[in-house]
Amino acid sequence: MPTDCISYQNSGYFSSLMNDYLDQKPNLQSLYNRFPNLENFESQIKEKKENFNGNFNDNFNGNAKRKVLVSVLEMQYAKINASDKTLNNIQLLNNANTFTITTGHQLNLFSGPLYFLYKIISTINLAKELKEKYPSENFVPIYWMATEDHDFDEINYFNFQGRKFRWNKESSGPVGRLSTEGLDDFFEVFSHELGTGKNAEIIKKLFKESYLSHSNLADATRFLANELFGKYGLVILDADDKDLKRIFIPYIKEELTLQTSHKKVLETIEKLKNYTIQVNPREINLFYMEDDLRERIIFENGKYAVNNTKIEFSETEILALLENHPEKFSPNVIMRPLYQEVILPNLCYIGGGGEIAYWLELKSFFNAVNVTFPVLLLRNSVLLATEKQVKKADKLGLSWSDLFSKQTDLVNQKTATLSEFPIDFNIQKEHLRKQFDALLAIANQTDASFLGAVKAQEAKQIKGLENLEKRLLKAQKRKHSETLERITDLQNELFPNQSLQERQANFSEFYLENGKDLIHKLITTLKPLDSKFEIVILS
Repeated sequence: MPTDCISYQNSGYFSSLMNDYLDQKPNLQSLYNRFPNLENFESQIKEKKENFNGNFNDNFNGNAKRKVLVSVLEMQYAKINASDKTLNNIQLLNNANTFTITTGHQLNLFSGPLYFLYKIISTINLAKELKEKYPSENFVPIYWMATEDHDFDEINYFNFQGRKFRWNKESSGPVGRLSTEGLDDFFEVFSHELGTGKNAEIIKKLFKESYLSHSNLADATRFLANELFGKYGLVILDADDKDLKRIFIPYIKEELTLQTSHKKVLETIEKLKNYTIQVNPREINLFYMEDDLRERIIFENGKYAVNNTKIEFSETEILALLENHPEKFSPNVIMRPLYQEVILPNLCYIGGGGEIAYWLELKSFFNAVNVTFPVLLLRNSVLLATEKQVKKADKLGLSWSDLFSKQTDLVNQKTATLSEFPIDFNIQKEHLRKQFDALLAIANQTDASFLGAVKAQEAKQIKGLENLEKRLLKAQKRKHSETLERITDLQNELFPNQSLQERQANFSEFYLENGKDLIHKLITTLKPLDSKFEIVILS
């Protein structure tokens, strides 16, 4: 059985920026507040407690913000069958010694890819670890639903057993408000694919109760996440709310009039010029939102205009609108993190590599508006494997490191291992180079024009050996094709489309075989502060 451990840095699936962040490279240390380890949360707690009670840009003190937050959550949970643990966590948010651990995710249909589970489980487990370390404080896991996003094409599908199930529907506004009408036909197709059996019926019931019994995507997603994780105390927040937006008014006003985020994020991007930039700021990082409309606010010709519409405002008019209708202003990817940290007593944000990358662009902006920057934690990454697959790997002499490697490298490496004799000519090439070194020494003592001929002959001979090497490798691949096919078949099972399983498959595929044990096993196995790929073996 393979037993090796795969770090994120050695998995081959993380960017150079994430690898350098995990390695705590000095060039990045000014871009985050504290690195995620248990000891660093002591200072984070102290700083957030002081900052959350109010700063120069707040109309609300910490106690007032907590009351609004709890009131909104109580309203959003009014029709949800929440667990006692979740209801208790909501009430704990009234207390000055209660803090949140937050992850965010789009409203992907039926949760989308597997990493939806891993984000939330990382959040639940970190809250638990922090409570054990700091028992005098309370820690509430929060799932922030991205209800204001409007890119429906990113979320209207999921993959099940290699097949894509897509919800074909027109959408232009915030997806949280999108009607679930028309999902009956989709459900019939998916239901047929699930087949029969106890777990299949549970999945069907979960889909029906989530999407066919709720009128919009936000309510459907809240129900789904609560059914999966409510027993662990998860609190689900929809921040598309007038009362929560009212807390954020001073920051929206500053964004409209001073464009602080644009200036500060551009400064930070300059520090990240050796990496791929995740997001670029707009001059104004806000949308105007109502009903089925969500469009950028732009400033041109002395007016605030709503892109792709005829709507426009003077400064006086838009600030009056902000005071009376803050719900009409929606933060984009640059402003959303600030909104989160203003309304939540949050200590840590948990996200994927792409999310952490854009958070690293934001610290100077947070400093400028005097809001505590959270600890940034890369969510757990997981490879689910069955006992049967593990036995196959063992029989084929494969380590997890082998299986994580690129398929061409894996095939070449295993061909070399299976071959009864060496199939690389490195020794011969080195011997050849030494011979030509001697010839070059002779050439130097004679006619200089002879040097070019010697070097050309060396290149020709080396090239000849490399061609022979390739032909031999190809011949050995044919000879061991049956074993190599079993190796690639196994890797393709674990890494569909030669990509991470967690980015391809939906949880229902594994729930079908494992039922409720799936989430229980993940909850008991995953350790959020360990920077390693978890291999979880299922029966």
